[in-house]
Amino acid sequence: MATNEATLAELRRKYEEDGFFVVRKLFSNEELNVFLERFEDLCNGKAERPSSMLVMKDIELARRKGTIKSTKDVTKIQDFQDEPVLFEFCKNERMLDYVKKFTGDNVRSIHTMLINKPPDLGSGTSRHPMHQDLYYFPLRPANKIIATWVAMEHIHRDNGCLAVIPGSHKGSLLTHGNPEWEGGVNKLYHGVKDEINMDKRVFLEMEKGDCVFFHPLLIHGSGRNATQGFRKAISCHYASSDCSFHSIPDELMEEVFAGHDNLEDEYKETFVRNLWKFKSRQVSGTQPEHWRVASNL
Repeated sequence: MATNEATLAELRRKYEEDGFFVVRKLFSNEELNVFLERFEDLCNGKAERPSSMLVMKDIELARRKGTIKSTKDVTKIQDFQDEPVLFEFCKNERMLDYVKKFTGDNVRSIHTMLINKPPDLGSGTSRHPMHQDLYYFPLRPANKIIATWVAMEHIHRDNGCLAVIPGSHKGSLLTHGNPEWEGGVNKLYHGVKDEINMDKRVFLEMEKGDCVFFHPLLIHGSGRNATQGFRKAISCHYASSDCSFHSIPDELMEEVFAGHDNLEDEYKETFVRNLWKFKSRQVSGTQPEHWRVASNL
């Protein structure tokens, strides 16, 4: 799909002003159906799950169910960089054409997700608190990192579409932590603790195949899924492979290493950096030396 210079200039202007832009119908139904079918097969055991893939349940689903037998038991899969069918999503040239306008030609996928937001069972755990993705990423500069998030079906307010605060990417990285929700919160679903103006939220209703590109400092989240169906989206975060490594916040380190307080801080930092190196993949251009995995663990 060719994109003319005038369109690209307008998208860049919108990105710099609002922190996001949406490209309609970037993926065809047929392309997304391949990923949906693979997700089904990974959940019901027809396809082998790579050991590096993280399969997650909503905290409320986990309380009520045991073994994963179908997509209804899974709220999210993360780190599918070693799953050959799903990882084709991250290598899509049409999407990378946009990504490279912000990262440059040397691009790594740094985080992958297929989100299967479940119907809320009454406790509100299907919500995702308002947060900034840069909180999780030990990479800088922020303007060389960009998220892609593609609707795999019609996504709207009722089934928990993304909500964003336009322009919030112009601020700094805010304090995050677990929200104090009565029904509990899913692991590592940290949210902004600072006061934010929720009246400025914009709700991104999207059709199947639409893709939103957004800045890692953009404050965003999603509400409850008030329907009876599961709301699906697929996502990849990219960074320039020229980015350098940076420490992650203490609150996040505490949750990642809960129960391992005896570990040295230097070991923890090396472990976290290696983890991001292990799960990232070069998708365009060349890999600099600093992305090699350290061997001093």
